[in-house]
Amino acid sequence: MTAPLVEARGVVKSFGSVHVLRGVDFTVGTGRVVCLIGPSGSGKSTLLRCINHLETIDAGELTVDGHHVGYVRRGNVLHEIGEREAARRRADIGMVFQQFNLFPHMTVLENVIEAPVRVRKERATAAREHALELLCNVGMDSKAGAYPRQLSGGQQQRVAIARALAMRPKLMLFDEPTSALDPELVGEVITVMENLAHSGMTMIVVTHEMEFARAAADEVIFMSDGRIVEQGTPDAVLSRPAHERTRSFLERVLRPASQAT
Repeated sequence: MTAPLVEARGVVKSFGSVHVLRGVDFTVGTGRVVCLIGPSGSGKSTLLRCINHLETIDAGELTVDGHHVGYVRRGNVLHEIGEREAARRRADIGMVFQQFNLFPHMTVLENVIEAPVRVRKERATAAREHALELLCNVGMDSKAGAYPRQLSGGQQQRVAIARALAMRPKLMLFDEPTSALDPELVGEVITVMENLAHSGMTMIVVTHEMEFARAAADEVIFMSDGRIVEQGTPDAVLSRPAHERTRSFLERVLRPASQAT
């Protein structure tokens, strides 16, 4: 059996007196898609940020492809490494945020080739060719010369996905990538993510889009109060949840709009 691409063991994280992660354990195999669901404040986004060392952890271990992203082990103790080395290790992990964070003074194409050229030292011609291919894959090749201000939110998020993929990551992290979009724009981003999932990319997705989780995920993890309450196949967790906390959450997020008003 091959080792998991992502492994969390006893991960603990607090912000002051607020305990955000309380001993989280899970693994993600290569090529698998895992969706993290749960109420706001359950620790989902913090866990995602800890994976690529945008947040430090207080206890436990997190590894990607067998390596710590932001730490080095000396004996039985983990020591935090410098930001430059952490950034180098983070280059294998793509992340797409709620906000698009595109450089406003750069065109779509320039946004996508910036990191491969500056961080991975790719030749500009090769980076440009790869970027155009990625933009085609997300349906944005016709906007290569446009600036972010000329794009809709859904278009900007699709560019952000292409930009993350341009670094040729082993792992893609998505932190509620549709939450900042108008409802009519959600579908175009979900389609890109579903295509990426079907391509074999390893993905961890924090989402409230239950239909995406049902269609694309290999595993769904429900979190509450900093703990994993339930995990399993999409059918098991979303259709036949074993825990009352999961059932209560799903009843709220899945109930028809007419009942929510």
